[in-house]
This record gives sequence, structure tokens and C-alpha cells, in this order.
Amino acid sequence: MTLADDKTNFRIIEAAMFLVWAAIIGPASGIAVSALGKNTTRILDSLLDGYDKSLRPGFGGPPMTVDINIYVTSMGPVSERDMVYSMDCYFRQSWIDTRLSFDGPLDKVTLNNLMLEKIWKPDTYFWNGRDSYLHTITTPNKFIRISKDGRIYYSMRLTLKASCPMHLETFPMDTQSCPLKLGSYGYSTSDVIYQWQWGEEKSINREPGLHLSQFELVNTPAATTVDQMKRGNFTFLVANFILKRHMGYFLINVYVPCIMLVIISWVGFWINREATADRIALGITTVLTMAFLSIDNRTDLPKVSYSTALDWFIGMCFTFVLASIMEFAGVHFFTKFGSGEVNHTSDDESKEAEDSDDGEVFYPSNSSEPATALDFETGKQNGDTKISIELNTEGSKLVSKPRRENCCSRFMYCLKGSGKYKNMASKVGINSASRIDQLARIFFPLVFAVINIIYWNSYLSGDEQGTMNHI
Repeated sequence: MTLADDKTNFRIIEAAMFLVWAAIIGPASGIAVSALGKNTTRILDSLLDGYDKSLRPGFGGPPMTVDINIYVTSMGPVSERDMVYSMDCYFRQSWIDTRLSFDGPLDKVTLNNLMLEKIWKPDTYFWNGRDSYLHTITTPNKFIRISKDGRIYYSMRLTLKASCPMHLETFPMDTQSCPLKLGSYGYSTSDVIYQWQWGEEKSINREPGLHLSQFELVNTPAATTVDQMKRGNFTFLVANFILKRHMGYFLINVYVPCIMLVIISWVGFWINREATADRIALGITTVLTMAFLSIDNRTDLPKVSYSTALDWFIGMCFTFVLASIMEFAGVHFFTKFGSGEVNHTSDDESKEAEDSDDGEVFYPSNSSEPATALDFETGKQNGDTKISIELNTEGSKLVSKPRRENCCSRFMYCLKGSGKYKNMASKVGINSASRIDQLARIFFPLVFAVINIIYWNSYLSGDEQGTMNHI
């Protein structure tokens, strides 16, 4: 025989041995599994014989204990307007019912949720809950397991929506503590006592990487309380979810725009006081924009009777914008040029003046009106400024006209900061700067910076202290 024939014979022998083993062991294992299932069914049926689900375990004796733990899978949204929050979690309860203890080959038996309809369960409810519900897709998300000693482990997947009393004095730099309070609806402490299964520090767990759009879940401290009611004393478990607000959204959409509007309102300090319409238009635009931001900010907040930190900041910016308009009103009132208008000649006079010879006329230093012909003849020149003049064809009056400078020259003067050009323009009454404007250029930014330092320091330090107190 060849080597190939030996390998073929060996494989045939292996296959035959496997078939013999399957024929002997297979039915035996199937019989064992079937017997185990029948034995478990018989045990469960015997447990429910004479079982009264309307009576709590140990009825008439000492109070029973219900252990609670919560596993949070997701959280949000959190609504300041309605003062509610929602979350998805696995809510787990555990208690001992000696009537369901059994002897058998298995230590624990996992059952269908239909078994829940046949046994006693705690009447747990959420004291501050609102629109909570049990997930039922694709089947009711419930789980029950019974141990040999009669301990029952009951888990369900819930979406909880609960009220959260918020204190918004420091909004949007606030830290909120949203409670979840649960207990028995009908059993007092003489019948049922609730407790955290692994202690107050470890019984509330959350999904790794849990993320909220506007908040950060800082901590989840827990507590146990006993409330006295007319029906007796009731045990309640309180889970507190400490939420610290992210400021990024409000910095981008409120704080930075408000600061930019205030800075824009200061542009008017560098606009000459003769441009009355321009400065008033700038002031009114910034005021209306600030009013819009203030109204839009309150749409998502409850109508509370106190001011939030954001309200104070918007009010401060609104005050600075209004102060910029009032500053120009003072400039316009105290200006030495009356209406602020510069004298212009008519078109005919200007055209005639272009054909005549240039001369000189003097503006007295204490007057905004051009010197008269008499002043010109008598040589009234003390402290006066020379500018170009032209006589009309009739020679009856003087027409004042500054020396013409082209646009490029004026632009170069501006870039160089020519003091001579500025002095000449201010004396003639063109682009003159008021002393009030000059002071406002320094005073307004300085005061705004100081107030901002005080504002941010007080609220941010207070927020850190509040977070530590919650933790």
C-alpha cells in the first residue's frame, strides 16, 4: 500500500469514530438539557403555588430593604426655560423575597419579563418626575433574575424627565444641581426602606465619554432622606447631577458682539464734530443693535424676577453705547461753532471766484465769522489765520475759501500726522476736535476695561466656589 492509501484509511477511521461518539453522547446531552429545563420549569411553577403578589415579602414583620443603583447612558437636553432635564438610564432594583427561594442545579435563573406580572414588585416612583417612560422597542426593556436565596434583581431602561429648580443669578457662568428623588409611593418606613446598593458614592454610574452640548456633568453625589408626611415617614433616595455650563456659545453669540458694539460706538470720538448726521446715525445703530441682543437673550430664559450675570453685562454695554450718544450731545452743545456748519458759497459765486485773483482774509481767533472788509482794510491780524479769499465781480463782499489741496495731499498729511495741517484745519473750523472728544478717547476705554475686570473676576471666582460647594 502506498502512503496516500494509508492517509485515506486514517481519515475514514476518524470519521467513523466521530459518528459513533455523536450517536452515543448526543442523545444523552439532549436528554440532560431537556431534563434541566423541565426541572427549572417545575421549580418555578412550585414557587408560584400559593404566592400572593399583593403582599410584600415578610408582611407583618420588620421592614424589607430595596437596593437601588442607576447607570446613566445619556443626558440632555437641559431646558432653563421649563427648568427640566432628561436622561436615559438603566434603573435597577434588588430585594429579597424568601417565598421565591429554591433548590436546584442553577444558582440564578433569568426569566422573561412576563414573570414580573406574577410576583410582588416595589411601587417605586420619581417624586420630581414628569414625562418619564419605559422603552418598549422591540420588546419592553425589562430584565429579571432570581437567585437561589430568593434575591430578585430587576432592571429596566427608562427615559426620565424631571424638574430641576435652577438659580440663574450667575447665568451663563452658573453651576446647577439637578436632583432625582425616588421612593415608595405607598409603603412607609415601617414596611419598605430604600437604600443605595453600593453606598452613596458608587451607586450612580455613567457611560464613559458622556457628553452634553451645553453642560459638563461634574459629579453625581447621592443622599438618603426620610420625609415626614401625613401617612407616616417615607424613605427617599436623592441623586444630584452637578451640571456646569459651557460658556463658548454665549461668548461667541453675546459677549463678543456686545463688546464689539461698544468699541464701534467709540469710533464717533474720532469723527469730527461737524459730521452731526454721521455720529447720530452711528449711535442710533449701535443702540438698536444692543436692544435686539438684549431681547433675543431673554427668549430662552424663564421670566425670573432677578437679573442674571448676562443681563448685567448687556446693561453695562447698553449704558456705554448711550453714553457715547450723550457725549456727542455735550460736544455739540459746547462747541464754539454753533450749528457746526461750514460756510459755503453759492455755485455762481464759486464759479466767479475761480476767475479772480487770490487774496487774503483773516479769521479772528475768537470768532467763527470771516473778517469784514473793514477789518481787512485796518489790518486786524492779531492772532488771526491767513486763508485764500476771492473778490466777486462786483467787489461788494469777500468770499472765504481755504487753499485747495488735492485728495492725495490731504491723505499724506493724515498719514504723516502733520501738526501744521491739523492746526490750520482746526482754526478754520474744518475737522476740528473737541476737548470732550479727546478726553472720551481715553476715559471710555479705560472705564470699560476696569468694569470688565471687576465683572469677570467676581463672577468667575464665585462660579468656582459654587462648583466646589456642590461637589
